[in-house]
Amino acid sequence: MITLYDLIRSGNCYKVRLLLWMLDLEFERYAVDFIEGKEHKSADFLAMNPLGQVPVLTDTDPDTGETITLRDSQAILTYIAKRYDTGKWLPETPAEAAHVAEWLSFSANEILNGLAITRAIISFGRPGDEAFHRAIGDKALTDMNTHLANLDWLVGKKPTIADLACYPYVALSPDGHFDPTQYRHVHAWMGRIEALPGHRSPTD
Repeated sequence: MITLYDLIRSGNCYKVRLLLWMLDLEFERYAVDFIEGKEHKSADFLAMNPLGQVPVLTDTDPDTGETITLRDSQAILTYIAKRYDTGKWLPETPAEAAHVAEWLSFSANEILNGLAITRAIISFGRPGDEAFHRAIGDKALTDMNTHLANLDWLVGKKPTIADLACYPYVALSPDGHFDPTQYRHVHAWMGRIEALPGHRSPTD
């Protein structure tokens, strides 16, 4: 049984939910209390993820009874794609797998430090240098727009976990006063993701 330790406003949690929904996998969602109870700092939660962050995913093998616990959304996407898919969401060819890894890194660096942190500063009162992070976000959107000029997907000819890793904080970027509609190829790519079976909104 898959359990996702979740936070509804987290784009990193949303990307995991998207893949689970698109693979039509049953999973239990556990909403971690970050505000009142500060559950992410509890001993039980830190035993699963010493960083005190979501998402965390646990999965129990029905045959062996063994449970795996994973942190970090990029790692979780990789696990789900390898465990429950047949090569669609994580290509098996060395070159395409490497290109997916490039975009997972882009999600965890440029998108996080640009779009996600600016959103957190604007919408959640996180301290930080808004202008600095906004510049990173603008460049991330520009670089994605250039890459997608002649492509439907970030890697190859079909959607992969690269797309699901990068999409959430782009979709949520208006919360940080970005306008992804100004990036024509990015906006078209977003529409293609939103048309995929199983797509649901960040608030679901």
